[in-house]
Amino acid sequence: MEETNLILMIQSSYNQFTKAEKKIAEYCLNHRDEIPYLSISDLADACEVGDASVYRFCRSLKLDGYQEFKMKFSLSQNSAGTVGSAIRSDSDFSANSLAQRVLASHINAMEETFQLLDAPEFERVLNMLEQAQHVFFFGVGDSLLAAEEARNKFLRITPKVNCVTDPHMQAVTASLAEEKDLFVFISYSGATKDNVQTAKIAKARGAHVVCISHFQKSPLTAYCDIVLLCGSKEGPLDRGSMSAKAGQLYLIDLLYQSFYERNLNVSVRNNELTAASVVEKSF
Repeated sequence: MEETNLILMIQSSYNQFTKAEKKIAEYCLNHRDEIPYLSISDLADACEVGDASVYRFCRSLKLDGYQEFKMKFSLSQNSAGTVGSAIRSDSDFSANSLAQRVLASHINAMEETFQLLDAPEFERVLNMLEQAQHVFFFGVGDSLLAAEEARNKFLRITPKVNCVTDPHMQAVTASLAEEKDLFVFISYSGATKDNVQTAKIAKARGAHVVCISHFQKSPLTAYCDIVLLCGSKEGPLDRGSMSAKAGQLYLIDLLYQSFYERNLNVSVRNNELTAASVVEKSF
């Protein structure tokens, strides 16, 4: 299917849809600019249908699922250029102007994350970090980079953190989880199957589960005790954007700095030991 024909396909197939699918089709046709930025749960809520109805709607269009639907919908909406839509400008492509827009995009992501910060929930996550026997930072694809960064930072002050990079081994790790363990999933969409399946396993084992995500409601958050929201508007064509990572890394650094201050003596001592261990590795 040509990506530019997706909207025409929805229109031409309208009379074949079920009642629920027609509600979804009407919403998509009337809110075209919103669709690329909605999670499957957001669209379902807006149409007052279930997540399964949205999935069936995508299958009716001969698509594999909602993510492919959003991708093709985005391509039909925005087929020009390769720069992320959040910073694209049709009028000025000068280096200085582009640098300013990129900078503004990153600053806005962190400001949005700050505004979305729920202080009591953040405090609960800190308590979980302190009380956990083991802490695992998990992510898939681009979000794995943020998970590894979280591991790298916390490993300088506490030995109980880890980051398993292979999705299969993440599931294996979760299958052996204990009640005192904490799993922190980093996923912008909250709709990555590997994350959802692993979180489900960890939750069934009684472990604490937290996620850093852009969406309050998603397939992943259904298995999370706490959701920390990160800012930045990201569509399918912007996947892996630095702005989205800026929001995630802001939260990670905030957790790190807060944990450091609350456990100052131990953190200072361990920081000195880990810093000394790599001194001879630099000229």
